[in-house]
Amino acid sequence: MTTPPSRRIHLSVPHMGAHELAYVREAFATNWLSSVGPNLDAFEADFRDLMSGLPCVALASGTAALHLGLRLLGVGPGDEVLCPSLTFVASTNAVRYLGAEPVLVDSERTSWNMDPALVAEALAEGRAKGRLPRAVVVVHLYGQSADLDPILEVCAEYGVPVLEDAAEAAGTHYKGRQVGGMAPLGVFSFNGNKIITTTGGGMLVGHDEAQIAKARFWSQQARDPGIAYEHSELGYNYRMSNVLAGIGRGQLEVLEARVQARRAVAARYEQAFADLDGLALMPEAPWGRHTRWLSVFLVDERRLGASRDALVAALARDDIESRPVWKPMHMQPLYAAARRYGGVVAEDLFARGICLPSSSSLTAEEQDRVIAGVRAACGARGQSRGVATSSSPEGACAR
Repeated sequence: MTTPPSRRIHLSVPHMGAHELAYVREAFATNWLSSVGPNLDAFEADFRDLMSGLPCVALASGTAALHLGLRLLGVGPGDEVLCPSLTFVASTNAVRYLGAEPVLVDSERTSWNMDPALVAEALAEGRAKGRLPRAVVVVHLYGQSADLDPILEVCAEYGVPVLEDAAEAAGTHYKGRQVGGMAPLGVFSFNGNKIITTTGGGMLVGHDEAQIAKARFWSQQARDPGIAYEHSELGYNYRMSNVLAGIGRGQLEVLEARVQARRAVAARYEQAFADLDGLALMPEAPWGRHTRWLSVFLVDERRLGASRDALVAALARDDIESRPVWKPMHMQPLYAAARRYGGVVAEDLFARGICLPSSSSLTAEEQDRVIAGVRAACGARGQSRGVATSSSPEGACAR
């Protein structure tokens, strides 16, 4: 008999629970299928609770939230916006949507996020030249918070507003608080690969009710009040649908369980690779809780005996998806000419970083396959002693 082919193991997949379908069925049963309805109101209210009462608006994507957030901050043609170089391209694309230019800032090694010292350097240089950036976008990468306090403090000193890109950071804490709500504006993504999902969607969070109301207005084509379809401002088709908001309601109910499951996946990898010299889990910064949205490791090829690319290729042959760390924006053709501060740290993290399958629904058997694939690629045999199946709620190793 031939052995049946193994199921492909993806990097990060949606993990549905018990309540999402009930909310979606309710939307169908009541015929609330467009960009208004009870699910939408309830999802925003529940997310507001997560954000300690801050107003929010549910949108079609995290990128839409970035776009509207930057517009609220007054970003426009000819402006510059400080952004991390090590990020997903949406963080910088939204700057370009408004005719502005990103100025790229390198990472620091403690969290892999935007370096506060370089932000301070860029702002000081901008003041000296009489050209401060219009805003700063700080990203919380892979479920880990940037060091917000020094960034917020120096930006306040120079009068430059901050937008938190928390697209990858639902459930991430900075000094005990959920990120995305410490700057004037924050954005989240609920794309299908995120820790919780609406299949496609985002959220814009702020401190000013009027600002969020304006973003809601813009997100619905900026239609003026009244029976006629009259428009005085430029708007967009950015509002989330009531159907997708139903999925979000159910997902938000299990956010903490999903965080614990993903952290358990990362912990099990770390334990399984403890005897491999040259493979190190992304550090957890002392200032917050890393959700381990993705389990990311740094490869030292000389010590490990295999490069990052060799690991990716070996896993692919076993039908296991893995990915490099985000390619820095200053290395992208689209942003190669952008002004920047540093870049060496981001380049190194990209060259050596690998993201392993991290789904909260990952089974013990699937994770064993990943572990075995990595060890085989490194020339290591067997599995290190003491590797146990997670027993966390909604566990990483339970279906």
